[in-house]
Amino acid sequence: MKKNTTRIILLAIVLFFGLALFYFWKRNQKADTVFKTKQAKTENISLTSIATGKIIPNEEVSIRPNINGIVSRVFVEAGDAIKVGDKIAEIKVVPNISSLQSAKNNVSQAKINFENQKKIFERQEKLYKKGVISVNDYDNSRASFQQADQRLKAANENYQILKTGTTRGYDAIANTTVKATINGVILDVPIKKGNQVIQNNNFNAGTEIALIADVRKMIFEGTIDESEVGKIKEGMSIKVTVGAYPDISYNAILNYIAPKGKEKNGAVEFEIEAKLDLKEEDFLRVGLSANANIILDQVKDVLAIDEGLLQYDKKTKKPFVEVETGEQQFERRDVVLGLSDGIKVEIKEGVTKEDKIKEWNALGKPEKKKNKGKK
Repeated sequence: MKKNTTRIILLAIVLFFGLALFYFWKRNQKADTVFKTKQAKTENISLTSIATGKIIPNEEVSIRPNINGIVSRVFVEAGDAIKVGDKIAEIKVVPNISSLQSAKNNVSQAKINFENQKKIFERQEKLYKKGVISVNDYDNSRASFQQADQRLKAANENYQILKTGTTRGYDAIANTTVKATINGVILDVPIKKGNQVIQNNNFNAGTEIALIADVRKMIFEGTIDESEVGKIKEGMSIKVTVGAYPDISYNAILNYIAPKGKEKNGAVEFEIEAKLDLKEEDFLRVGLSANANIILDQVKDVLAIDEGLLQYDKKTKKPFVEVETGEQQFERRDVVLGLSDGIKVEIKEGVTKEDKIKEWNALGKPEKKKNKGKK
């Protein structure tokens, strides 16, 4: 009984190993690889570089006041279209009490001096008519009177300027109403009613009332890597795509390349600018992120194949392809390459449009070293 059980177990083990060997043998058996082929085509190939950046206006003006005061009214808001001369804000002048009192005292003193010189001139005029004094004395008296009159007017004007921010005859220079200086769109209005503003002068830039830009004149501002800056030049045509409108590309002309690079994350980058050629219906918002596609080199109507069809000799590193000579039979052809964009490559010599080129690197179909008549 025990012998029969042992025999059955041994038989089962042998059978198991036999089935396992058969399974692995069957698994390792592969059908002959069948390679597909492709033919060369006439293509246009462009070698491009991508520069990242943003859209900014070519003309941007910061409006600042020429008087100190408090904002009493704001006439615009961000996004409004505006023309030269349109009102932006109104400023109420808040005079300095000490300066105002000093100016008022100057007016009083000038008035006293004026009245005194007036009386002297009137007496001198009577004496001159009677022939008592000379012409020279009369002229001196009249000049002193006129100077006193002028000093009184100047004192009054200074007082009015300190009190109201302007005076008669100077409305166009010192004005409490801030107006637009260019046509465009209001990008930002950083002030509100009640804010205090400081005038623009030699020592202070002044408070910004509004930021205006002409959105019809936009430029692309971006950076390009140092490895490609030597391949570009001013005047080159580029295509700009904006992240907000991925299906639209805008024509632009490269008009500036920075003479000095800036290091960023271990790499040197150069700033570039390109002027956009916008149509009447085009509208781009300031600050939109964008990419510039710069054409570094280009060939048209040339014979080209997929980069993936190329093979390289292990010793010489020269490129070649395998061309079909019969049913699944191939021969090596050395080729001379031209421009490549990373997907397509120009073929100058080696193959023709009629040649069928082997897809040697197809996934799951590696070439066997020895097979029926294959080279």
